[in-house]
Amino acid sequence: MTEIFDWIFSEYQNTPLHFIILEVIAIIFGFLSVLFSKKDNILVFPTGIISTLIFVYILYEYGLLGDMMINAYYFIMSVYGWYIWTRKVDKNHFIPITRATKSEHLWSIIIFISTIIFVAFIYEVFEKWDGWVTYTDVVTTAIFFVGMWLMAKKRIENWIYWIIGDLISVPLYYHKGLSFTAFQYLLFTIIAVYGYLAWKKHLYKPKQNLLK
Repeated sequence: MTEIFDWIFSEYQNTPLHFIILEVIAIIFGFLSVLFSKKDNILVFPTGIISTLIFVYILYEYGLLGDMMINAYYFIMSVYGWYIWTRKVDKNHFIPITRATKSEHLWSIIIFISTIIFVAFIYEVFEKWDGWVTYTDVVTTAIFFVGMWLMAKKRIENWIYWIIGDLISVPLYYHKGLSFTAFQYLLFTIIAVYGYLAWKKHLYKPKQNLLK
């Protein structure tokens, strides 16, 4: 057991304590955000905002520009999603979970490609290319950008993007030296699968209470 803990936490030997504490706090709120998302609960957004703001700072300090931009984008989409989710279809019901339209699928492709081009440009300008890690980071950034956009619009397909991106992120974050975050993404993968199944049961069913 000791060997396992040594292996998991070896990456933190030279990491300042305040970075570790901030990462744990961000992970807790990020985990809560995903759980609230699975439950179709409006608290997904305030908890997500706290997590993303902390990660923006941490990732900036680590020089992980792609990941930092993901979280900055999450913050913006959380504000947008908070607004969208509180819109009503009638006096007593909020907008329901639905499937993405053909137009939204097209926009998903456009967002994916545009994000890859943009993030690749940023890495080129700041000369941050670092082999396969950077290329993978560019792709996961694009996947998560689409996933967050679809979640903000309350489209069930968002979970498919989260599952794919989370699976890629587990080994990626461990390789980057963020073991806690890698474990977080492993849990996110499991929750995303259950999230998809839970949302599928409530397709096209408007809610009366966004906190349940």
